[in-house]
Amino acid sequence: MKNEVEVVHPMNGRGASASGAQHPVCVAVDWGTTRFRAHLIGEDGDVLDSVASDDGMSHVDKAAFEGVATRMCAPWISAHAGIPVLMAGMVGSRNGWREVPYVTCPAGVTEIAAGLLSFEIAGRTRVHIVPGLVTGDAAADVMRGEETQILGIGVDDAVVVLPGTHSKWATVRGGRIETFRTFMTGEVFALLTRQSVLRLLAEPPHDDAAARAAFATGLEAASADGGILNRAFHARTGVLAGRMAPQDVEPYVSGLLIGSEIAEAKRLAPTDLPIVLVAGGVVATNYRAAIEAAGSRVALVDPERSFVDGLLRIARHSREAADVHAR
Repeated sequence: MKNEVEVVHPMNGRGASASGAQHPVCVAVDWGTTRFRAHLIGEDGDVLDSVASDDGMSHVDKAAFEGVATRMCAPWISAHAGIPVLMAGMVGSRNGWREVPYVTCPAGVTEIAAGLLSFEIAGRTRVHIVPGLVTGDAAADVMRGEETQILGIGVDDAVVVLPGTHSKWATVRGGRIETFRTFMTGEVFALLTRQSVLRLLAEPPHDDAAARAAFATGLEAASADGGILNRAFHARTGVLAGRMAPQDVEPYVSGLLIGSEIAEAKRLAPTDLPIVLVAGGVVATNYRAAIEAAGSRVALVDPERSFVDGLLRIARHSREAADVHAR
């Protein structure tokens, strides 16, 4: 059943208290394949509290989703009766809590908000799950969760890069997601370094400077003759020949895969748009270095902030315009 989301606002009479403390207006949940993350959001969009666990889609039985959600968010739901719970990510997939039909690109906040799936759980708590996106191309591509982050950035025209297990490169024009491509960079990295022959001679990196140098070598190898399948094997032969330290294997493979992703993605993406990178930590450092090495400038955006802002934007847009109040 599809319903409008009511995000409580100060003008509804339940805003900031006399002490100036923010009143919570919703719970924002990023529920993916491996992790559950939830945030209590105040009327100014600030994260007031957060919880996380390993209760991802791949670790939870179908019948246990409601139990996980209520357990993780119980203190907030109990303290703030009627607070809406907004969810995005793999929670809306076929293997998730409730399957939410994909919205076809091109799509903006209007189409995505219209695709929300809403239902009620114990205690009359309303849950709203954001739909994912599917491309209209002959070879369909899909995303769940990244569309929320893209909307949270608020860019009108850009190529938005979202690294991860399945990295996304999305083209945004006029504030609408026109199309996107997925690259299995993170998953292939895990397969090569944990299950392939490359793992046999590899050791965990322990020196940051050496790891950065090995990553840079991998970036260079991505554009060398032989292609990724040949160059990946050099992570083994390099150690056997004494040209690469065992600790360099993982950062080299990371550079090789990220360099290959960026080279192909840039070839397919529009050249007239700025690049926005949604990432944090080492992933942000590596992708930024790789994109700049490929000759492009990049703006960096915090992934958690963009996720929360995206959920709030979708929630507000799902209500009647007269009831939406700017924060």
